Amino acid sequence: MPNELLVERKGALTVLTLNRPDRLNAFNAGLVEALIEALRAAAQDGTRLCVFRGSGKGFSGGFDFGGLDEMSDGDLALRFLRIELLLQAVWSAPFSTLALVHGACFGAAADLVSSCSRRVTTPDARFRMPGLRFGVVLGTRRLAAVVGMDEARRLLESSSVFDGSRATASGFMQELAEVEAWPDVIDRVLAEATALPDAAQRALLAETREERPDADLAALARSVAEPGLRQRMQAYLEEVRRKN
Repeated sequence: MPNELLVERKGALTVLTLNRPDRLNAFNAGLVEALIEALRAAAQDGTRLCVFRGSGKGFSGGFDFGGLDEMSDGDLALRFLRIELLLQAVWSAPFSTLALVHGACFGAAADLVSSCSRRVTTPDARFRMPGLRFGVVLGTRRLAAVVGMDEARRLLESSSVFDGSRATASGFMQELAEVEAWPDVIDRVLAEATALPDAAQRALLAETREERPDADLAALARSVAEPGLRQRMQAYLEEVRRKN
């Protein structure tokens, strides 16, 4: 089985590539744990910029619904709680983080992107955040911190698909760049991330974000503790199938 997460380290740069292309890099339990461990290592090894990207046709389809029928509400709740801890690790990382998005970027994957300090997308990338359709409150406050409360409400209430150009106009993404330009983007962002002394950069990141990890975890826990989580997710999938 190929590694579900590819980790490349070069000097102050760490590149994390989601590597489940046959499942559109969906977040199964193994990939989530690998990402958490990679971030833990990056916080100790001198990383100044951590890049997230996806292999294959897209960044990530988000939560992996595979095997849903065999999972209990408790199994699903634990998986969402671990994803929230992953998002918190990205949001509060002591180094700069850069998401490079192409293709699909849905659900929990979009939440990971919104947790990054730098966010670049191709114009034709596709975004959607459907979690509230099945009652899961994941990443909501962090999204509002990035795009503002009004835009966050609009995106989450509509749960509609929007492209990279729209994502950039809303502030969800910061820059448009085709995949061919990504090496130059990485070089530029790395230069900016290392322009300040390490301690100063850490202080800058800490002082320019609001951290409420316990409140965010509690909001998610309340939402996934509502009985019938699996049934709500199954109903959502049926709705998607009917529309497609």
